Amino acid sequence: MKEELARLADEYWELELERSPTTGLFIGDYRRADEMEDLTRAAEDEFIERFDSVATAAKEIDPATLTTDEQVTRAVMMEEANGAATELRSRFAEFAVDPSSGLHVELLQLVGQITVPNAEVADAIVTKWSRLATTFDQALKRLRQGIARDRTPPAISVQKTMAQIDDYLASDLANDPFINLTPPRDFTIDETAAWRDRLTEQVVNSVRPGYAAYRDTLWGEVLEKSRPPERTGLVWLPDGGEAYAGAIRRHTSLDLAPLDIHNIGLDEITQIRGQYRELGSRVLGTDSLTMIYQHLRNDPALRFENVEQIVAAAQASMDRARAAIPDWFGRLPQTDCVMAQIPGPGAEQAPLAFYLPPAVDGSRPGTYFINTTEPATRTRYESEALAFHESIPGHHLQIAIAQELGGIPEFRKHALVTAYVEGWGLYTERLADEMGLYSGDLERMGILSFDSWRAGRVVVDTGMHALGWSRDEAIEYLIMNSPQAPNNIETEIDRYIGRPGQALAYKLGQREIFRLRDEAQRRLGADFDIKGFHDVVLDSGPVPLPLLAERVGAWEPEGTA
Repeated sequence: MKEELARLADEYWELELERSPTTGLFIGDYRRADEMEDLTRAAEDEFIERFDSVATAAKEIDPATLTTDEQVTRAVMMEEANGAATELRSRFAEFAVDPSSGLHVELLQLVGQITVPNAEVADAIVTKWSRLATTFDQALKRLRQGIARDRTPPAISVQKTMAQIDDYLASDLANDPFINLTPPRDFTIDETAAWRDRLTEQVVNSVRPGYAAYRDTLWGEVLEKSRPPERTGLVWLPDGGEAYAGAIRRHTSLDLAPLDIHNIGLDEITQIRGQYRELGSRVLGTDSLTMIYQHLRNDPALRFENVEQIVAAAQASMDRARAAIPDWFGRLPQTDCVMAQIPGPGAEQAPLAFYLPPAVDGSRPGTYFINTTEPATRTRYESEALAFHESIPGHHLQIAIAQELGGIPEFRKHALVTAYVEGWGLYTERLADEMGLYSGDLERMGILSFDSWRAGRVVVDTGMHALGWSRDEAIEYLIMNSPQAPNNIETEIDRYIGRPGQALAYKLGQREIFRLRDEAQRRLGADFDIKGFHDVVLDSGPVPLPLLAERVGAWEPEGTA
């Protein structure tokens, strides 16, 4: 690799790990295992300057002097560095209270997945926990800065975050996830006990007091200043339009106006309605959208009865998919994917499911986490589509393959190109039908349910953050245009409130992958190979959608004249 580009790639990746040492610890890079994130405005300003510097230096490298793969590295680096700088300039930390992905809940979800390889890392984690109270204090100072500038969080986000923290603080200390880490393999019983005593000390003196102080300040200073449900979107904040434009670019890698995106969502909803009518006539004996939604939403026979049923259905879906993927993919991940339940506390506010990548050192497989709280609210007919999206052939294939790629800079294996990652996940929900993975027509209703949900996201995200919709308006729209259960809809709407623009990535990414596939089929005719197409999509790791279009457009299957 060109020397300057290689140096910049290393610099950029180190910058990302410095910005988020917890990410490094999670993926198996232990060099900053003792550090917590620096949330101060001074640190933010420094990161902006350094990300800008990387992006500028990469832009100055003449692409004509680079190989094709080096050009990909340069393009991804510029996109990601510019995106990170833009995100930081928006000063989201001034109003970032997020029950779906805030630091308080991400730590609770991630800590159980941390691998501790040796005594040095074990010691470092003790130090890391000792610093958590300081990190929460930094977060509170940023919220106070936001209040002074009339940039406040939505009240619903504050209320749900307080409820999550209350659940954690009320939990039994003996079961605290910050204490119950898996010790290094070579630790003796006595060494493990001594280490857990040190972890317990930090949980008592730093972790729980940090959570408590954060919660108390949310209650005493932030909640009364927070935005009401009628003003949940970024549009209601000073410079909110600019912040939302940056979020759109960050999560979609596209330069699209909010209204144009809004209309894309409306068009997608119209198309899916026709598919509901066709499948509903066959499965439910009606083409009435109202009757279809009511049946899917209210029929208790379509709900799980207990946790065991949820787990069994998810595992069966993963097993079928694992057996089928060799016929559809040339490159397969070497790392396995396993299933686990979303741990509490905070699981009630968590999404239906999510995927966590494997550790880069091979010490932890990819994991499909499913939400098993309130089984009677979890739908049988959506279970398969959910599993295919989050595990195999969805996120696990894309992310595990990216991590296993050789000959590319490390940052490309972990790039956060949301539209690529989530677009692939949504693409595989329909791909799984082509692969013959669904049990029947009722389970195919899950495809439409999730697709209308993702299309509806596009409408309500732009509705709230650009058009000024209230929380209730957004909830009502999804209730009228998808069969999702009301409790799931409320949880999801609150996620879109807390993470502006992220919800756009799914449908926009899926649309682009299908568009590129259709174009490749037309261009190549009989030479088109589905394995080859999937490999060219996955073989570069996460890339911006315009770059993916270039790569697919230049793809020629082996043996093509």
